[in-house]
Amino acid sequence: MKSPLVFVIACALFGAAPALAADKRVLRIDSLIASQKKGVISLTAKGAVHSGGWTNPRLHIVRRDSRTLTVEFLATPPPPGMTVIDAVVPVTADAHIKGRASSVRVLADQNEITSQVLR
Repeated sequence: MKSPLVFVIACALFGAAPALAADKRVLRIDSLIASQKKGVISLTAKGAVHSGGWTNPRLHIVRRDSRTLTVEFLATPPPPGMTVIDAVVPVTADAHIKGRASSVRVLADQNEITSQVLR
């Protein structure tokens, strides 16, 4: 017979798992600045999410080839049941990526932006 303490710990661990939501694309991207210096591409993306409570906005590489770097603009949505502002809320993400590209394409849920990389 297993200890009741083991059962309580297992329930606590499994009960906490749904609170860890997967990252999702932000609602939209409004602006993108891409520059390159010494083999590093610097990106700054500004956009918006559906509501308050979103955390950890970031840019995630989807694909890269010799000319174009494609990234997703992601953030972690609020957990279910959390009370949040029901309004479009601005978000910003920065990234520094080693490599070279002549253009960057950023994908959001409702739109995308492609920009030339400034040198």
